[in-house]
Amino acid sequence: MTIMTQHLFSLPSTLVALSFLSLYNPYAAAEPVASRQPSPLHIPLRAPRDLAKRSTNDYASIAESMRQKYGFGTTTSDDKLFAKRAATAGIGIVNQNRDASYLGTVSLGTPPQPFNVVLDTGSSDLWVASSACTSCGAQTALYDASKSSSHKSVSGTITGAQAQTTIRYGSGAVAGDVSQETASMGGFTINGQTFLQATQTTTDLLDGSMVGIMGLAWPGISSTQSTPFWKALADSGQLTTKEMGFWLTRLRGDRSAQDEDVGGVFTLGGVNSTLYKGDIEFLDIVVPSGFNSKPTFWLLEMTQVTAQGKSVSISTGSRALAAIDTGTTLIGGPSADVAAIWAAIPGTAPVSTMQGFYSFPCSTDLQITLSFGGKAWPISADDMNLGRLSTGSSQCLGGIFDLSMGSSIQSGGGNPSWVVGATFLKNVYSVYRENSDSSGSVGFAELSDAAGGSSGAPGTGKTGTKNAASKMGQTGVASLILGFIAVYISITLS
Repeated sequence: MTIMTQHLFSLPSTLVALSFLSLYNPYAAAEPVASRQPSPLHIPLRAPRDLAKRSTNDYASIAESMRQKYGFGTTTSDDKLFAKRAATAGIGIVNQNRDASYLGTVSLGTPPQPFNVVLDTGSSDLWVASSACTSCGAQTALYDASKSSSHKSVSGTITGAQAQTTIRYGSGAVAGDVSQETASMGGFTINGQTFLQATQTTTDLLDGSMVGIMGLAWPGISSTQSTPFWKALADSGQLTTKEMGFWLTRLRGDRSAQDEDVGGVFTLGGVNSTLYKGDIEFLDIVVPSGFNSKPTFWLLEMTQVTAQGKSVSISTGSRALAAIDTGTTLIGGPSADVAAIWAAIPGTAPVSTMQGFYSFPCSTDLQITLSFGGKAWPISADDMNLGRLSTGSSQCLGGIFDLSMGSSIQSGGGNPSWVVGATFLKNVYSVYRENSDSSGSVGFAELSDAAGGSSGAPGTGKTGTKNAASKMGQTGVASLILGFIAVYISITLS
């Protein structure tokens, strides 16, 4: 879930509206509480879903949200968003019950207050809704600063008053006070972690137990001018290795799935070797020019796409940058490239009622692979097929859409042209690593049999074993994850 940011004291808003005017010293915000290096932490994820109620029309809202969060603009107006500081205006958002988000639990405060937050490699800020929130539902668990002895307010360097900011995501926006707090996840803790206490959110941004977002990208795109939690842990030497690993389950189409169900495993400080097989293919991320050689997003160059076994001609170089984003549902790309992909599949056509989307014959077994300079990774047809356009229709909605539809923003110059979300990431074990020279890499590997297997061997694009959630059902997946956690606990305590 990549962000657009705008500080309340009139800082500019661009693709990732970076603020180089510090509210305070961001690198003095995080203090480690320990120097030990525990074993990697394996955190079970919960995926909010309500699959039986989902319609293909919901993906139009998801696409609008993805366009907005990457600065491409939308096909609808959102001029009233936070037009007044005291009120919130509703805009088109991503419904968190539509297979869009994967949650982990972070605790804030002393004593700790636990919150479920989206684990998002497409943004860099940590925020949770606060007890002062004017637009949060009464059922939502809210952060209460008055109940924490470790809470600290942050003052702006210009006025000396309470620092405030607004963060705009594709799924909505939040505004509130910049603060510092003791943050913990599993066995790891950071004192003085900078975060945003959200006092305003757009309509329906919070849903179910989701109460915030934990950004897992790089400090350069943080609107709170902070060091992300994972980076603070890495800098303080608390992690065994400076890595994060994700296994995301596939529950789409499983009508037995609950509104919030098992979503996979997030490994902090290493990888989980039981969840993948073979080697992890690591690829160095791209650092856009103009960012002082510092990483921003987890950016890779999209070097090849195949459709039905044939290579598709796509843009290259700076016009092919792809943000690898665990907080995004679909795959979005530039107009010409997306059109070329669907043109390679017989019977496809643009969907007139959903800008940027294409339909294909439901009888077609879609075979799509993506490559980022190495292996060609196949995507399951279960993820590419978003369902029939309408009841009884012979045409189905495709999972790759035109991200730049209706936008005047040009690709290149560091702007990601592609957004690669869960539609792809459910098919691989993905790893996000800081290298010894402070650069970054993203790694992909085949899912192990224990994790349900990938959709085919890299480079083949053949349909194979489905994701574990599709094979085993919810009880089996829950038992599998509990087994992984039990193994981790036994190793740690022994």
